[in-house]
Amino acid sequence: MEDIGFESKILHTSFEKEDVYRSLSMPVYNTAAYEFDTAEAMEAAFCGHTLDHAYSRITNPTVQYFENRVQAVTGAISVTALNSGMAAISNTLVTIASAGTNIVTSPHLFGNTYSLMKNTLGAFGVEVRFCDLTDPEKAREAIDDNTCAVFLEVITNPQMEIADLQKLSQICKSAAIPLIADTTIIPFPIFKAKEFGVDIEIVSSTKYISGGATSLGGLIIDYGTTDWNSSKKLSSIAAQSGNSAFTFKLRKEIHRNLGAYMTPQAAYMQTLGLETLEIRFMKQARTCFELAKRLQELTEINSVNYTALENNRWKQLSDRQFGNYPGAMLTFDLASRDACFRTINRLKLIRRATNLFDNKTLAIHPASTIFGTFSEEQRQSMDISQNTIRLSVGLEDTEDLYNDIKQALTD
Repeated sequence: MEDIGFESKILHTSFEKEDVYRSLSMPVYNTAAYEFDTAEAMEAAFCGHTLDHAYSRITNPTVQYFENRVQAVTGAISVTALNSGMAAISNTLVTIASAGTNIVTSPHLFGNTYSLMKNTLGAFGVEVRFCDLTDPEKAREAIDDNTCAVFLEVITNPQMEIADLQKLSQICKSAAIPLIADTTIIPFPIFKAKEFGVDIEIVSSTKYISGGATSLGGLIIDYGTTDWNSSKKLSSIAAQSGNSAFTFKLRKEIHRNLGAYMTPQAAYMQTLGLETLEIRFMKQARTCFELAKRLQELTEINSVNYTALENNRWKQLSDRQFGNYPGAMLTFDLASRDACFRTINRLKLIRRATNLFDNKTLAIHPASTIFGTFSEEQRQSMDISQNTIRLSVGLEDTEDLYNDIKQALTD
């Protein structure tokens, strides 16, 4: 059945091979290696002439089934599951970037992503060009013959800024480079990245997908929509593999050599998380929207940032790209850093913790934690305010969350 909905595809994606006991859930294959009948069969597997599993650092049946489920609902040509969202980002960029190339991106990046690009890749001769991606012309001006990709977060964390993906995609297509987007904040049942011109989608599956912060994981979703013939690094592979050149390089070399493949235990838990993903997201996102509206009424709060709010500068673009519920994260600003700390310390129901989209609501002060090792000058250049609290909204009742924040502001 081709024309079925997201939940049905997730629930009824077939196993690669029928389980001997006809289990309805994919078993967890806790094994490092696999036995072969002959030396010839072993050779064929290791050289990629068959799809047989050879070693679980490279492929594993439980992880592959998780990948297959995601591929079934996204329509991608390939999905690669790794052991964190940062692993997904680093493996993607190492696959396409090399010394002398550059990546065009926004300065409004998650702290570790910024550090990866600026410090880690920079040490290997990859230039990172930071520009305002909300102005497509700034992106166009930053791209040159050595640009290997444009990278962005679809809603930045915690600035909550949105760029026009379709306009950026057109610019990328004219330059024959991929548009790479971290879409973690809105899961693929809601946001169809390919429809907005995203070529490679990166997801921290630790978040919504894991089903309540049960495990770490990351996904690289390749839609096969990039012409790699102009790529300095992948053009020779593209001559043989066409639009699959990125996946070929990633699967045959990069992820094997970096050793960050997802564990079977994580894949099993995240496969289960997929089954309730849409239901949980809609509950969390509706609560987030309602909570954002109500928090605007509190005089102790200077401003509330959620892109679906009527007074939000990004509302029109947010509605067009993400619909009525652009994720389950909001931020609000208080009078000072001290006010933020006092409020966080007084919370009784909401947890003081990092992570996003746990089943529990989490509060954090980004400037002192995620961006705590950055200089104040760096934080200011990235628009990280000392007055901001970030809220990841869980599955609790809206009224309970509102009352907890209200009492924390006024006690």
